[in-house]
Amino acid sequence: MQFRGKAMHAEQIYLSRHGEIASLVLNRPSKHNALTEAMWREIPDLLAEAEADRDIQVLIVRGKGGAFAAGADISEFEEVYATAERAAAYSRAIGEALDGLARFSKPTIAAIEGACVGGGCALALACDLRFAAQGARFGVTPAKLGLVYPFNDMRRLVSTVGASAAKDLLFTARLVDAETALQMGLINRLMPQGILAEAVEEYVSHITQTSSHTAKITKQMIALIEAGQDEDCEQTRQLFLEAFSGEHFQEGYQAFLEKRRPNFPKP
Repeated sequence: MQFRGKAMHAEQIYLSRHGEIASLVLNRPSKHNALTEAMWREIPDLLAEAEADRDIQVLIVRGKGGAFAAGADISEFEEVYATAERAAAYSRAIGEALDGLARFSKPTIAAIEGACVGGGCALALACDLRFAAQGARFGVTPAKLGLVYPFNDMRRLVSTVGASAAKDLLFTARLVDAETALQMGLINRLMPQGILAEAVEEYVSHITQTSSHTAKITKQMIALIEAGQDEDCEQTRQLFLEAFSGEHFQEGYQAFLEKRRPNFPKP
């Protein structure tokens, strides 16, 4: 099943669905899936569709044609950076897309092949997990253009790889291979070429067998920790205690007693 993609840009970025799994697909293979401004602006609407669909438990972000995303489309730079006001609007559109993905309430996985550079790397960092195929290449490249990485993107990079490795990537703007990315912690898993899609789907099958409520609250709590909260509070205690009276726990507990797979209700 394919969800809508807006107007004439439908073929460049769209949502597809297979059971409980949705995919946000970048579809400009001739440009290594470089993201146009229209694509960035489309992402929040597509995320809202996936968020509203109660049947969807996991979102995979991937590119077509052997590349994840080569970053923002540089052919637009003359226009989008023509004035300070225009540059601010363009940057806002990108920020809203990336922050929206980072706030998405369901688990998100970037399935990375080929180029994952610039804005493409920022897109991957906005996902919860990053799985890559051998041969993938990663780079965080604002220094090549004399630009500064946005704060939220930098925070996600530092949270993922640590301050020292983030400085390494940002100072040099160098490309690193998938093996180096794995060592840095930039990606979670590295797969042989040719099996990435199957490996991601196999991993996701484990998530879809578990409680979507647990996943949602887990993401909320980890977001609080990443924002600097280091102690339990009334909000986190309430989130913990409410689960015991929830229908997901009732089903999970009953399934445990009956030695069967739980059939968790839709949120």
